[in-house]
Amino acid sequence: MADLRVVLMGSDIELRLVSLIVRAREIADDVLLMDTGSSDGTIALAKKVECDVISFDANADAPSLAKALLEHDDSCNVLLVKIDGQFKLRDLPLLVNRAREKWDVHLSFIGTTADENINPQNVVYQSGKVSHLAASIEGLVELSKASTMAAPFDLPDNLRVRVLTSKPLPKMQQRESLASASRFARLFYWMLETRHPLIMFGIPGAILFIVGYKLSGNVLDTFSEWNQSTIGAGFAVIGVTLMGLFAMMVGLILYIMGKQVKQMQAQYDDLPKR
Repeated sequence: MADLRVVLMGSDIELRLVSLIVRAREIADDVLLMDTGSSDGTIALAKKVECDVISFDANADAPSLAKALLEHDDSCNVLLVKIDGQFKLRDLPLLVNRAREKWDVHLSFIGTTADENINPQNVVYQSGKVSHLAASIEGLVELSKASTMAAPFDLPDNLRVRVLTSKPLPKMQQRESLASASRFARLFYWMLETRHPLIMFGIPGAILFIVGYKLSGNVLDTFSEWNQSTIGAGFAVIGVTLMGLFAMMVGLILYIMGKQVKQMQAQYDDLPKR
């Protein structure tokens, strides 16, 4: 069996690229990035992890993709996967299994509600959006010879061809995150980013603690006997002291958490430089 190359086609996938390449290398013989016009650090990151990159700026129809892949290397079978918002990393092993089956061309178009009743084998290459393409060397050669106005049905009869239509997931209303939905969460995040925890909790806490500590020595020593009134005053003094101590602890904890958040953000911002 010929080697299998996984081709990741997409743009601006810097955040997902490393996990995709690592996973693809585990289940395939080679990995190639087909960049369709990235404006972030996708290409540079791919070169850092020693992944070959080819630029592709033509129409992403099946014949054009086959020609570009053959120009790069015509010695192995190919699995081309379009990386977009609908693609999940857990789908990659299933696509690799399909590519290792004895199909010369296994093509999947992204379906829409307008073409639900159309046979995918009759979809014109120029109008069909490729979701994934698994092809043998012979399949790639014949596919590269096809016209963009042809359809998979026009491929030679000696090829084993399978064409599918993958329906995109329905768009559902996303739930708001806690940081955007809760005012308390936004206040908490604001306090972490600033020095306000020490001002809002630390200074009032220190004042309450000092006042409670002073009152506990003066007020409690003046009571000659304990009754309902004196016990209430005693608990009030102790409560003020504990409240001040708790406020100071909260201020210090929030201040330390804010420093940790800034440190993690600085490390993340420094990753592209390294």
